[in-house]
Amino acid sequence: MEDFVAGQKKHFVLIHGACHGAWCWYKVKPQLESSGHRVTVLDLAGSGINAKSIEEVYSFLEYTQPLLDFLNSSVQPNEKVILVGHSSGGMNLSLAMEKFPEKIEVAVFLTAFMPDTKNQPSYVLEEYERRIPEGGWLDTKFSPYGNSELQLQSMLFGTEFLSLKLYQLSPVEDLELAKSLVRPSSLFVHDLSKSKKFTNDGYGSVKRVFVVSSQDKAITKEFQRWMIANCPVHEVMEMKETDHMAMLSQPREVTSCLLKIAKKYAP
Repeated sequence: MEDFVAGQKKHFVLIHGACHGAWCWYKVKPQLESSGHRVTVLDLAGSGINAKSIEEVYSFLEYTQPLLDFLNSSVQPNEKVILVGHSSGGMNLSLAMEKFPEKIEVAVFLTAFMPDTKNQPSYVLEEYERRIPEGGWLDTKFSPYGNSELQLQSMLFGTEFLSLKLYQLSPVEDLELAKSLVRPSSLFVHDLSKSKKFTNDGYGSVKRVFVVSSQDKAITKEFQRWMIANCPVHEVMEMKETDHMAMLSQPREVTSCLLKIAKKYAP
């Protein structure tokens, strides 16, 4: 594990993906803290131990509100954080970058959805859905909620999807943990299709690093590389033996990547 000298303490904020919660960072958080850094893990609305259910969340803004509230009220004016998003958490990162670019030193997309400033925020999600082969969602359950005008849809990963697409290289104990803790979530694609484009002055002004997970069967390496080509970043790092849940299958490698990013982009 790479060590930092005294005086280089950083603040990492870790954001989970769909159907998951802050709990999925339980291996990486103490490793970063043992290197002397401050770490905050957050549950988005309707996720983890957040009191809401996803059926009570009617917009992507509301879904992201716990992260926005944290940056607004808990990050001091003279402080900057390293923001890390996994999977669909990359979209939440992006909204935070748009609204609080001055509070973010670098944004890390860990095998995460990464939008651009040319298209609607929904573009990468729509392209992802377009490329999924028939039956690719396996036993994931989709359910409409709210009124028909909002076109809201919840999703809940099933056991087959978890084991074959997300956790195939992770310890079986982590798969069992996920089976117990996953909750319905939403990608809010329709809402994002009506949202304003992210701007170069907001989202585009924050340094971005993409960490590729080569063995990801949910967001494939090919699609990760397509997103990077669609919206170039400051640096691309690649992990060879990680599945979608990289923070669980190879937590030390994820931690090492984050420490290297912090040292280079948040000196």
